[in-house]
Amino acid sequence: MHRDAWLPRPVFSLTGLSLFFSLVPPGRSMEVMVPSTLNVLNGSDARLPCTFSSCYTVNHKQFSLNWTYQECSNCSEEMFLQFRMKIINLKPEQFRDRVEFSGNPSKYDVSVTLKNVQLEDAGIYNCYIMNPPDRHRGHGKISLQVLMEEPPERDSTVAVIVGASVGGFLAVVILVLMVVKCVRRKKEQKLSAQDLKTEEEGKTDGEGNADDVTK
Repeated sequence: MHRDAWLPRPVFSLTGLSLFFSLVPPGRSMEVMVPSTLNVLNGSDARLPCTFSSCYTVNHKQFSLNWTYQECSNCSEEMFLQFRMKIINLKPEQFRDRVEFSGNPSKYDVSVTLKNVQLEDAGIYNCYIMNPPDRHRGHGKISLQVLMEEPPERDSTVAVIVGASVGGFLAVVILVLMVVKCVRRKKEQKLSAQDLKTEEEGKTDGEGNADDVTK
């Protein structure tokens, strides 16, 4: 029996489109990509993937990250890892030393690895990201389910092909959307700067004309 984290390919593939539309809200520059559900074998090590895209490079002095756990959707959240200039592992009683940061913020990856997964680790894991000058906080939510045994293997060739096709398509669409969004955002910033400059010049001219009339 393999002790690696197990994720059923057909489920992941078929939920790709819904995942995509839920992760790309209009008008926001930061997008967070996570699997909505992750099935993990009891006793294995599980990587909780969380990546993001942004129009801006990561400045470690301003970038911030929080990972929280909640037992149910209505339960309170408990922070177990954060990034403030450096990784801070809060080590709550439930996880102790089993949480390891396995991402790289500079590469827009803030994933964590949970070692020796236990049944009580099932629940909701949230990653919150702030990457100024982005004004919106990114949020990814993963529902972790712990399995006692790995289901029997089944032929998933078609699902793999579909998943690969959908994944490739989504990657291209997300890239195009981000390029368009970044170009638009930079144009808006440039226009705002030009409008501000024009307004300041107008005020200067008005003051000069007033002086001439007085004279």
